[in-house]
Amino acid sequence: MREIIFYKNSSGQCPVKDFIRALPAKEREKVLWVLTLVRDIPMVPQEYFKKLQNTDGIWEIRAQQGNHAFRLLGFMDGGKLVILTNAFSKKTQKTPQHEIALAEQRKKEYQEGNKNG
Repeated sequence: MREIIFYKNSSGQCPVKDFIRALPAKEREKVLWVLTLVRDIPMVPQEYFKKLQNTDGIWEIRAQQGNHAFRLLGFMDGGKLVILTNAFSKKTQKTPQHEIALAEQRKKEYQEGNKNG
C-alpha cells in the first residue's frame, strides 16, 4: 500500500487538490478512483501509473473520463510515498515539457525542505 500526499507550496496551497476540486463531479470521481488504485494495489497497470522516461524520477498518474484525459505528476519518496506536485488536462499526445519541469522543480524544493528539517 502506498501513501499519497499533495505537494504544498510556500504559501500552503495544494495545486493538485485545487485542480481535483475544480473538476466536474464525474471527472473528479474518476481521478479519485485512479488515486485509490495507485494507493491500494501493489502492481498498478501502466495505463494508470508509470514512470516517465528521461525525467528526474517523475511518475505520472493517468485518468480518463470520456474524451477528457488528466495527468497528475509527482515522485516517489522511499518506495511507498507518492508526492503529487502538479496536475493538468492533457490535450496532446506528449506530456508537456513545462509540466515535467514544474514537477522536477517541486521535487527539488521538497527534498531540500526535508533536508533542512
